[in-house]
Amino acid sequence: MTAALPPHSASVLRPYQRAAIDAVLAARRAGRRRLLVHLPTGAGKTVIFAHLAKLARRQVLVLAHREELLTQAREKLIRALDDEALVEIERGALRASAEAKVLVCSIRSLHEERLARVLRGRDVGLIIYDECHHAAAEDNLRVLRQLGVFDPAFDGTLLGFTATTARGDGQGLDEVFEEVVYTRALPELIDDGYLAPLRGFRISTTADLRKLSPAGLDYDEEELAEAIDIEERNALVARSIQELARDRRTIAFCVTVDHARHLAHALNALGVPAGIVHGAMPGPARVQALRDFREGLTHVLTNVGVLTEGFDDPGVSCVAMARPTRSEGLYAQCVGRGTRLFPGKLDCLILDFVDLTTLSLCTLPSLFGTPRDLDLRGGDANEARRVWQRIEFDRPGFELEAGAVTLAEIQDRAASFDPLTLRPDEDVRAISINAWFSLGRHGLGLHFQRGADRVSEVLVLRRPGRGKVWEVVLDDRPMTRFARIEEAVEAVDFEIEQMGRATALSAKHDASWRRAANRGDALRLEVWHRLHPRRGR
Repeated sequence: MTAALPPHSASVLRPYQRAAIDAVLAARRAGRRRLLVHLPTGAGKTVIFAHLAKLARRQVLVLAHREELLTQAREKLIRALDDEALVEIERGALRASAEAKVLVCSIRSLHEERLARVLRGRDVGLIIYDECHHAAAEDNLRVLRQLGVFDPAFDGTLLGFTATTARGDGQGLDEVFEEVVYTRALPELIDDGYLAPLRGFRISTTADLRKLSPAGLDYDEEELAEAIDIEERNALVARSIQELARDRRTIAFCVTVDHARHLAHALNALGVPAGIVHGAMPGPARVQALRDFREGLTHVLTNVGVLTEGFDDPGVSCVAMARPTRSEGLYAQCVGRGTRLFPGKLDCLILDFVDLTTLSLCTLPSLFGTPRDLDLRGGDANEARRVWQRIEFDRPGFELEAGAVTLAEIQDRAASFDPLTLRPDEDVRAISINAWFSLGRHGLGLHFQRGADRVSEVLVLRRPGRGKVWEVVLDDRPMTRFARIEEAVEAVDFEIEQMGRATALSAKHDASWRRAANRGDALRLEVWHRLHPRRGR
């Protein structure tokens, strides 16, 4: 189905693109001024804003960060407006004329004086910010302030487009944009046939990241390069690309220029034609490297940050994440380079190279909301997502221990999962003869009788924080807290003993009241589902 879809044309809007346009117009009519559209890479964000630019009655300003984004935006705007003269670029030595309806600007070149000159004599009503997850950076905020988008009297529209609302520095976009007016998730667009399916392999390495210091939400790049840019790991990455990607056109994301060079050298040594592209390359050399890749002279292109945004080559069918990252936004941007449709392309292969670490690395499974340690073994990420969602719904509270696991192993464990058979760990069983039952990560529970027909419930629940995190709750009333779960169990057992012989006997596994109509099992199951509600209930 994917390969049979016709090429995407700016003149033919996909249903979700039309819905996004309608959402923007509706929000504008409702009086909101700073709007955001969130769509994955390859969904045609430029097609959407080109159509909105065509509808605009006043002049339009398009803000972008990279050379490739400026050129792509101008080309699609020209097609939408049917007039090359209406769209001009403001960047470097290029100066847009006052008559241009749409100005495509490099935001980095808009220093205060130049921006003042650009605005002079123009009536800008629509400001489109491409890749707007950069908006929270101070210099970009300075441009937006000078444009007046935060002024109460602002009567135009600021419209941001991005494939990720997450920033590596943790800064949010809620101070820039008032509302996300439209969003569609990557799995949805794959299911609908608008983006290529993603399959993945997990390749473990022996590189050790456990002593690295995180820089914000990701690793410090210099420390990371020292840990992973080693001959053994580069050889492993190169062999994996050679064996798994084969004839697929592949882009590999690296952490530094030296890392990209060393990986390209390792690939070439295996007979895999590889090139390199990075931001410090002279313009002509960069253009040549991209041309060689598109024309098939090189099969793999290693890069450092250059291809994360503005790189539009739908023929890419493999992405090698040689650069481990903890940033969901960066990971989504990298993987998105392979999601576009292309004649004959059935899917895109994602190679995750997973190093030794105590921190969570982003992987293809985590991008799809499945356990990040899942080893797809070449399987479809969206199919794994559907299987995992069914398991979560059918078996609330099912949990996986850390460590690589296949989808088949997850299904086998889930099939044998029964909350009624979960026993507390050995440390608890060693100190108590009472019928404590496990509540998974939440803690423990115990039922006992206080009187002929009155069953009491005591829970030992883990609370957020440090220190005394285990709270004893008796019949819904919080009692006291302990630093260790074993201390809480001992304290509860002691208090039950003090309530008399009949009460103490009722807390044991063989108490007769538990067997009557399976009452004990029913109570345990009720507590379990109370703490692990089904989705959609």
